[in-house]
Amino acid sequence: LEAAGYRVATARDGREGLDVLGRDEEIALVITDIEMPEMDGFALTQAIRADAVRASLPIVVVTSLGSEEDRRRGIDAGADAYMVKRSFDQQAMLETVERLLGR
Repeated sequence: LEAAGYRVATARDGREGLDVLGRDEEIALVITDIEMPEMDGFALTQAIRADAVRASLPIVVVTSLGSEEDRRRGIDAGADAYMVKRSFDQQAMLETVERLLGR
């Protein structure tokens, strides 16, 4: 994403991700894994959707959890896109980001 010209902020887990979101109003999109300590990606996605200020923020899940049940859980939690790492394609990620950001 940085090579494509995007500014990137990182966090170790969902709880830290929420802290970063609270400090940086310029964040326009979130990319999260599901399997993280403290707060997993499902909980992070739900927390963002429950926040009136950030509820419409685009969220992309990139995870090793590829079952239909996991995918459904991610979308039900509020993810706009769900990508599985084993079939990860960098170009598809950039296209998804651009689509969600309206570029």
